[in-house]
Amino acid sequence: MKLRPCAVSGMFYPSDPDHLEQLLAKFFIGAGNGRNSKGVVVPHAGYVYSGRVAALSYASINPGFSGTFLLIGPSHRGFETCISMVPWETPLGIVDNDIELGEALNIDTDEISHQDEHSLEVQLPIIKYRFPRARITPIMMGRQDYRSAKVLSEQISSAVTRTGRDVRIIASSDFSHYVHADVARKNDLYAIEALYKFDIPEFYRRIGERNITACGYGPISAMFMACQDHGGRKAELIHYATSGDITGDNSAVVGYAALAVI
Repeated sequence: MKLRPCAVSGMFYPSDPDHLEQLLAKFFIGAGNGRNSKGVVVPHAGYVYSGRVAALSYASINPGFSGTFLLIGPSHRGFETCISMVPWETPLGIVDNDIELGEALNIDTDEISHQDEHSLEVQLPIIKYRFPRARITPIMMGRQDYRSAKVLSEQISSAVTRTGRDVRIIASSDFSHYVHADVARKNDLYAIEALYKFDIPEFYRRIGERNITACGYGPISAMFMACQDHGGRKAELIHYATSGDITGDNSAVVGYAALAVI
């Protein structure tokens, strides 16, 4: 069976299944809450740095969810927007692809472009661990300008409506990169503030104004707009952290946010 094999296991997350399960179990301790989010923003750094923040995002979704996770991650290598239509391998087992939803999106399929991209892969072990019956539709986003995000959100909304799928949308993104922790927190929270009102043009304006190096601002924007199309009316910041919280070095950090649309 053709599948997308692990590319960054042993680097971004443990390749040993037992070690991986133990680490994920630790991240999810006390992470449950009463939300049942329609979409979430999740970081995609190494688990040692951002795993707890990621767990807090996923914990805002009912753990019994067995529908489809529509994943949107940025292309770190400059590839165009494309989807994957094959199952994905994780150390905990295979995650099946929702072929019907993928076909309904009307987005080009390109498995080669997906093969080394970590922004989507790091989500898969968490999904397999927390939601073992769920399927995925992975979208790698190339251009991240406002128009591209709007078009992608419309494609997602249309595909979900036509297929009748029970979907949760995952926007994979880190926030500020390699600035002092105080600067990262101030700037990232400034940008996130615009999302509370679903004001995506203002979100883009604030990112540009302060040159905020969030790598997945396009996926975040597309997720927010698609969720709003399907009844999302409230955004909550569950948690914000930086890599400095783990390393103790605040001089050049990466910012991570767990954000939920309800």
